[in-house]
Amino acid sequence: MRPYPIQWALSLIFVIQMYLAMMVLAIVFTPFVIMSRKYAYTACWTYCQWVRFSAKWIAGLKSEIRGEVPVDEVLIGAKHQSFFDIILIVSAVPRPKFIMKKQLIWAPIVGYYAKRIGCVAVDRGKRGMAIKKMVEDVRSGASLPGQLIIFPQGTRVAPGASLPYKIGSGVLYEQTGQDIVPAATNVGVFWPRHGVYRKPGLAVVEFLPRIKAGKEIKPMMAELEEAVETASDKLMLEAGFELPAKD
Repeated sequence: MRPYPIQWALSLIFVIQMYLAMMVLAIVFTPFVIMSRKYAYTACWTYCQWVRFSAKWIAGLKSEIRGEVPVDEVLIGAKHQSFFDIILIVSAVPRPKFIMKKQLIWAPIVGYYAKRIGCVAVDRGKRGMAIKKMVEDVRSGASLPGQLIIFPQGTRVAPGASLPYKIGSGVLYEQTGQDIVPAATNVGVFWPRHGVYRKPGLAVVEFLPRIKAGKEIKPMMAELEEAVETASDKLMLEAGFELPAKD
């Protein structure tokens, strides 16, 4: 185990080069992406593979994908702890797209590539309208075919913290008629929501058995939450994280 100051310095180097790599790859790929959106997927995959490789090489943070990776048109209901779980999922599925907050569409690089791969932008401040727009975009074809990644808790949640699952993922499941694949993770143990420090270890995203289309919303949501939270707790325990006692 490296001393904390050394690991912090290596973490800083990793973070700096990660954003530099994003700019370099954007410069290289954007002319091709303008011609064809298929290169947007290639660019995103290349960047995510680089982040995984450099995290291991510089910060000692290895990563692993477990379970059956979905490749058909499905929903993925994922635990979201930090940027790294996004990196791992995008590195694994062939045509990723996200439900994302509307403001990110205007972010340099990220916003442009998000639009090219078919991400669905919603206004979080208008919950009812946001759910309606999500469903309309997915059903109308405005959202491109692929694996629609949704975070049922709506935001990043620190390891051990509790946050309720929101109804939007259930509405999408019901109205799109698609299967939903639960996805668990422990990445927040090593890569926190905020800050520079990256802890060495093994970060995992695990795809769990899919929940078939056709169930009612409430039972599906309960099944999704049970699957994701139970598997995420196991992964965090495996990583050496001490879970808080439950009431």
